[in-house]
Amino acid sequence: MLREADLRVTRPRVAVLSAVYAHPHADTHSIIRAVRLREPEVSHQAVYDSLHALTAAGLVRRIQPSGSVARYESRVGDNHHHVVCRSCGAVADVDCAVGDAPCMTASDGRGYAIDEAEVIYWGLCSGCSTDNSS
Repeated sequence: MLREADLRVTRPRVAVLSAVYAHPHADTHSIIRAVRLREPEVSHQAVYDSLHALTAAGLVRRIQPSGSVARYESRVGDNHHHVVCRSCGAVADVDCAVGDAPCMTASDGRGYAIDEAEVIYWGLCSGCSTDNSS
């Protein structure tokens, strides 16, 4: 994947890419912990640099729901959306709402050639919903 994206294959990049695939919607600190289990000598900066390069190359996607830290996922290129729990902060994927990408048509595109829509649904996950009702 790295070679196909014209990126040099390095141990930190391989470890970061593996961590993102293994931990969907993980924040940077979680990715650092996962990388260090595999490659203990990898620095924080190497993880940040790898995340930046992988995101720029389109191999991972960076999302940042309002009030949350940045999170990374390996599901790219399909214009899916997310649902976020207001209580515990859990994040899950939600497929496109209706129709073809960009899923929704803006009422006024202001002259833009829109090719993507980013939607975040907010609510309570099943665990938090159950906790609040008891």
